[in-house]
Amino acid sequence: MLTKMQGGVNWLQDRLGGGEAQGEQKFGTFAGVYTPTILTILGVIMYLRHGQVVGNAGLGGAILIVLLAHIITITTGLSVSSVATNTRVGAGGAFAIISQSLGVEVGGSVGVPLFIAQAVSVALYIIGFSEAWQIVFPGHPLIIVALVTFALVAAIAFISTKFASQIQFLILAIVGFSLFSIILGSFPIAAHTGLTEAPQVWGEFPRWDFWQAFTIFFPAVTGIMTGISLSGTLREPRRSIPVGTMGAIATGLVVYVALSYWLSRAATPADLADPNNRVLVDKALFGWAVLAGMLAATFSSALGSLIAAPRVMQALAVHRILPYGTIFARETEAGEPRQAMIATVVIAFAGIIFAVISGGLDAIAPVITMFFLLTYSMLNVVVLVEQTLGMVSFRPTFAIPRLIPFTGMVFCIFVMFLVSPTFSLVAIVLALVLYGYLARRNLVATHSDVRSGLFMSVAEWAATRISKVPAAPERTWKPSVLVPVASTSALAGSYRFLWAMAAPQGSMHVLGLPQPGREEDLKDLDLLTQAFVDDGINARMTLLDGDNYTEGVRTATQVLRGTFFRPNILFLRLYPHSDLAELQDLVDRTAAYRMGIVLLARHPVIELGREQLINVWVSPQGPDWELDLRQSNLDLAILLAFKLAKNWNGRVNLCMSVEDQDKKMAAQAYLDTLRTFSRLPSDTGTMVWQDSFAAALQRAPRADLSSFGLPRDPDLAFSQRVVEMVDGSCIFVRDSGDESALA
Repeated sequence: MLTKMQGGVNWLQDRLGGGEAQGEQKFGTFAGVYTPTILTILGVIMYLRHGQVVGNAGLGGAILIVLLAHIITITTGLSVSSVATNTRVGAGGAFAIISQSLGVEVGGSVGVPLFIAQAVSVALYIIGFSEAWQIVFPGHPLIIVALVTFALVAAIAFISTKFASQIQFLILAIVGFSLFSIILGSFPIAAHTGLTEAPQVWGEFPRWDFWQAFTIFFPAVTGIMTGISLSGTLREPRRSIPVGTMGAIATGLVVYVALSYWLSRAATPADLADPNNRVLVDKALFGWAVLAGMLAATFSSALGSLIAAPRVMQALAVHRILPYGTIFARETEAGEPRQAMIATVVIAFAGIIFAVISGGLDAIAPVITMFFLLTYSMLNVVVLVEQTLGMVSFRPTFAIPRLIPFTGMVFCIFVMFLVSPTFSLVAIVLALVLYGYLARRNLVATHSDVRSGLFMSVAEWAATRISKVPAAPERTWKPSVLVPVASTSALAGSYRFLWAMAAPQGSMHVLGLPQPGREEDLKDLDLLTQAFVDDGINARMTLLDGDNYTEGVRTATQVLRGTFFRPNILFLRLYPHSDLAELQDLVDRTAAYRMGIVLLARHPVIELGREQLINVWVSPQGPDWELDLRQSNLDLAILLAFKLAKNWNGRVNLCMSVEDQDKKMAAQAYLDTLRTFSRLPSDTGTMVWQDSFAAALQRAPRADLSSFGLPRDPDLAFSQRVVEMVDGSCIFVRDSGDESALA
């Protein structure tokens, strides 16, 4: 069973990536795109509801509805045709297109409602078939006809999914003959009097208002994704999809405009608006041909939807978007998504029951309209984003102007809110909730998308804009830490401290400096860097070969200082066994690169203790005792203490030692003012001792971390002795000049 399931997943992944099944039959434009698309367009709405639309809206209103619907489908058809000629669209249709551009999360947030709409479409066609059946047998109950028909459609779908493709030409011929019969009904032949009524230009809308009529009509033009979804079965998808899709849309437009005129001349508006009207049957030359077209078109559409929807569900399941995805991703040895089809049958059955209870086609059409409008808007957004980014990878053989997807997007959103503001908000909120849920699951796609290019374009735009405005590093400062390491274990040992320094908005640039002959020391450094990303920090890694650790850090610092998102803190470790001369040289050189320095000296036993209390030691600020942090090397120390305390859920003490009583009072006032203007938490302590620095260290509360300023000419040997005096971990901090605790 597991092997069979894995085989099914691999089969679908081949199609998601554009693979071809061995021995698969390939179709041309007419059979593979045009015919299935036009059969969906010329279906249940044309036969059973378009006459009522004309009766309510009049000839002018009906043509306006048809044109408005076709503005959306033409722009969307052009957009998806353009995308389909740039990349191989696999299983899932619209879901695959959106996922390949904006990511699996966005594709899934739209794909799930789209799948539901497609499953509910089965109910739409079943109810349509049942209403057509009642024209022939008015005594048969709608619910009985619907359930029997549904059982027959489900049985055929389970037994032979090739049935729909094998009979599509016969059904197209029946539909075509029914339209020919309608045309012949325009003339006074035999007992027919032809078209005698004067057309009503604008209707009185006795049953539906304009937007309700649009909602009822719109499912008639939602078949444009049919051919695109079958791209894997086409001989020449880049040619067949644009030609077949746009050909079907054009045919549908001509038919619906012509049929609107025919209906307005064939019967009075009152007769057309009557829910029980039989105008098409009664006014056609051969009424039986129209009935045959109704039954054939609705039956085949129901069968086609019941076959297509499970493929979308299977594509969603392969990407783990749906719960129990491994179940719905399975398929039989013949390649049938049996579990997904069962789920579709359940949803369609619920749709049929809802439709019968709530009012037939008119109850289902708004649901389908809203979710398809949402999907079409996202498809246009995909093309608009791809065109705007201007990436070399987007070079479709069927190129369209940017105005086309923009128009489609605007019209979709505009019409959604005009049709039903409440339902539109519900649909959008549902998509956003699904996106948020999927984004937290860290889904892995089998293909790349353009989100990185989108964000890069935004970053480039921002970099260009920011170069034209005055710099304000104090207001925009956040920690961007350069972490040079010679081994993965060195980074692992500082992981928690670095996370507390940078989270939540900071960034980390890990610089791997392998020592000659010890390259294995940096094994899995990329995985540890990725752990920062998983914990919410923007982290990246660079490996730099070199014979000298100090020169490697110096070179990287020089190169990175010219980048837009340059590091502003150099993180170093002070060990008991450190080469103080090498470290001193590194600290001295970094002073010229306008980078802050954080030198961490961890206690070998206590380490960071409970990660609760931080003592920040402030040097005496006499004789003026004025609050000017830029002169006292305190900005970075205070900002880091604030971040550490926040991430540790701890607190801070500001500490100082002075020599006499007069200075003690001034020092206490200074620390209180510093706490206030630095906006440190209210539980921040201020402590002053009239004693020597060494004695004050012994009298201070025992801290998990003590922070000291690092002067321009530091004595690192003295720093090591300080660690012994406080008997705890310490950081020695020097400002870069871009920080401000008072900003």
